Amino acid sequence: MFKFVSWNVNGLRACLKKGFAETFAALDADAVCIQETKMQPGQADFAPAGYTEYINSAEKKGYSGTLIYARRPPLSAQNGIGVEAHSHEGRAITLEYENFYLVNVYVPNSQNELARIDYRMQWEDDLRAYLQRLDARKPVILCGDMNVAHQEIDLKNPGPNRGAAGFSDQERGKMTELLGAGFVDSFRFLHPDATGVYSWWSMRFRARERNAGWRIDYFIVSDRIKDKIRAADILMDVQGSDHCPVTLEIDL
Repeated sequence: MFKFVSWNVNGLRACLKKGFAETFAALDADAVCIQETKMQPGQADFAPAGYTEYINSAEKKGYSGTLIYARRPPLSAQNGIGVEAHSHEGRAITLEYENFYLVNVYVPNSQNELARIDYRMQWEDDLRAYLQRLDARKPVILCGDMNVAHQEIDLKNPGPNRGAAGFSDQERGKMTELLGAGFVDSFRFLHPDATGVYSWWSMRFRARERNAGWRIDYFIVSDRIKDKIRAADILMDVQGSDHCPVTLEIDL
């Protein structure tokens, strides 16, 4: 059995001042996948015993970035998704294990007025192609901040947010395409009708207090291993970021 955690920490150095180390220890996971580290290698004073760190930082300082703390050494580790245009913002890390790939991503935000939607659409197509290439070799476990609420059930206020970044038809359509390419959303697989369960809340309007949230953090796995999913949870009570951790337990 493997236990994986994914968490957008909105700055690891800031999160370390808000109890990250204690949360990390309590989670007791085989791998913890972090997004939005906002740091360069060596800038965070955190080296948990028994884990190896794999980091992919953005060229721009204090921006984006991904990181994996892994308890089991992988066969190989790779940064990026094999496309040069996407290799500057530290948005992906892949660890290869004997019988699966673990892929940690921080999907680009489409931004206000969908200013970056064209880049986002290219990222989506290139990521899907990359995952399909991996999936042809062995099953894939994809996790991270996907920056999209897929269905109306995945956010508190779908009506007013329709067309906005994270709930545009284009972004939702790309998630549908990804799932249609042989992958499954682990949380929805186990909890098809769960409502009011979110992983991100705006910092404004007391959104978290009111649970006016969005479910935009996912564990997505190859369809052929969905029967091995044992648990998929969203830890809404965990503080420290505007996102909360999401978890996957899978029997591989």
